[in-house]
Amino acid sequence: MPTSKLNLRNCKIGIVGLGYVGLPLAVEFGKRFSTIGFDIKPERVAELRAGRDSTLEVTREELRAAARLEYTADLKDLKRCKVYVVTVPTPIDEYKRPDLTPLVKASETVGKVLKRGDVVVYESTVYPGCTEEVCVPVLEKVSGLEFNEDFYCGYSPERINPGDKEHRLTTIRKVTAGSTPEVADFVDSLYSSIVVAGTHKASSIRVAEAAKVIENTQRDVNIALINELALIFNRLGIDTQEVLEAAGTKWNFLPFKPGLVGGHCIGVDPYYLTHKAQEIGYHPEMILAGRRINDNMALYVASEILKLMTTKRIHMNGARVLVMGMTFKENCPDLRNSKVVDVIRELEKFGADVDVYDPWVSTAEAVHEYRIRPIRKLQPGTYDAVVMAVAHKEFRELGVPGIRRLAKKQHVLYDIKHVFKRSEVDGRL
Repeated sequence: MPTSKLNLRNCKIGIVGLGYVGLPLAVEFGKRFSTIGFDIKPERVAELRAGRDSTLEVTREELRAAARLEYTADLKDLKRCKVYVVTVPTPIDEYKRPDLTPLVKASETVGKVLKRGDVVVYESTVYPGCTEEVCVPVLEKVSGLEFNEDFYCGYSPERINPGDKEHRLTTIRKVTAGSTPEVADFVDSLYSSIVVAGTHKASSIRVAEAAKVIENTQRDVNIALINELALIFNRLGIDTQEVLEAAGTKWNFLPFKPGLVGGHCIGVDPYYLTHKAQEIGYHPEMILAGRRINDNMALYVASEILKLMTTKRIHMNGARVLVMGMTFKENCPDLRNSKVVDVIRELEKFGADVDVYDPWVSTAEAVHEYRIRPIRKLQPGTYDAVVMAVAHKEFRELGVPGIRRLAKKQHVLYDIKHVFKRSEVDGRL
């Protein structure tokens, strides 16, 4: 089908992957277009059909509002679609190399139902060139069709911020791109129909891919700088938060804070860029330096807790430690790449008996992903140390007195997230 026939009229859309990115997208498209949400997990499809989203990104009311959206785990249902949007995760492996397995498998899935004239749009974060160098050949091989002759591709990187109820899909400007000028116009008009904040049409898919991957790389490097400053100020006996507040009185000082860098984006995406850079013969210095600093912060936090306990003559070996929070960010059930887990492992290496409490976390998911079973009830007067690891609203409301009541008379309270004042805790990052 020639590209001149691409239009939004009677456009049936298939969303491949119904996680944190795919579901909000499916819901918005489902308000305006006939949309099929596809996921390989039947249990995920079942819960969405029942009007429940376990990621808490979409409410029951919002699910009901998507009147033209249906859910399926049956591949044959996707054959009715004209546009396919791939929203699967792009993680890294144990060697911190891009793991493109979900992306390749999703491309194989789409390839099985791809028809002449169809458009495949990718939202997954990748390195520049990945869509056309990795995904397109898979689509061609499985479908038997020719790229930019029989089918076309687009790219519009996701900008979902899990747990954020202010910055939503429709209120964040969307970058778009297409494999031909006509397809780029079509993809841009498609997203413009649901994103009220507007779109930015990039000149090529590679430019759009690069734009996405540097968004989180920039944040990673900036946080790494603040983390390194925190290490320095700690040795100088200066409170980092006080320094940042003073420096922040200048209008152009960037408001970054020290902390653990986990999640599905900031702690992962830079490795996609450095992988591609090394592939073309360039060794990135600053990006990898930032990654090393941020990846080692959990070890630093655990060692600081050990020092504080030692000064209070509390033996770490056999000590009861409560870690409050397990998700990678506050007020959200997302456990992906949580660096709190690294803190837990380090404390356990020192011999501590660690309990984890997080009212936002699914026990089954925590056990499946990390072999950690969070406790469901807090016992006062139990712990030698309490670690404020995630700034959930429940923990803020509990306050320092409520948290200290969970500990023994002689104990350490360490605040990773700067939830409380420096004078109220025994130590903080």
